[in-house]
Amino acid sequence: MTTPSGGSTPDDYWRRPGSGGDAAADQPSAAPGTAPASAYAGPPPSVPPPAGWRPPVHLEAAPPRRLPPQDMAGLDAAEQRSQRLTYGFGAAAGVVLVVLVCLLCSRIIF
Repeated sequence: MTTPSGGSTPDDYWRRPGSGGDAAADQPSAAPGTAPASAYAGPPPSVPPPAGWRPPVHLEAAPPRRLPPQDMAGLDAAEQRSQRLTYGFGAAAGVVLVVLVCLLCSRIIF
């Protein structure tokens, strides 16, 4: 980073350059609440499109099909079976880990 030299303040490096020369940069900005002369005038006015601006539609989409009814009792039963299977695998893995920890601890102690 370069440091400012001369009689300028550290904030001069970040100040915007003046549009009309050095004299304009030294003058304070307009009073609060008043718009400067070069303020943003807003977007240009829009013109509504002509009446038939959209392309013609030649193909109509087919209406959506009806989904088959869901067997909520069957879904609940399948979910319970899968939950029991998951808990069974988790319990088996827990038992194996407990046995392994016991074996490792017995090898360290004895």
